[in-house]
Amino acid sequence: MTDITVEQLKAKLDNKEEVLLIDVREAWEYEEFNIGAKLIPLGELQGAVDDLDDWIEKEVVVYCKSGARSAAAKDYMIKQGFKNVRNLIGGMIAWQAQFS
Repeated sequence: MTDITVEQLKAKLDNKEEVLLIDVREAWEYEEFNIGAKLIPLGELQGAVDDLDDWIEKEVVVYCKSGARSAAAKDYMIKQGFKNVRNLIGGMIAWQAQFS
């Protein structure tokens, strides 16, 4: 699955499309700024994927500050059998530059 731009994600959210957003940053980063995603810090993802079984076939978008941690999260989730995981290109830095 290809990664997703902030513009593409914003359009999906505006259209109320079904997509699971996962923020893999740390809690303090999430508290500073977030777009309403489920917070699962990268270090906790391994223990949390079992709770996401309903999304194994559906679209999941992972993001972090710049895209590096979420790229690792995407790779991990694909290895766990998730079929449609996309990394938000540029992460929250790109989102805030575009929409703040």
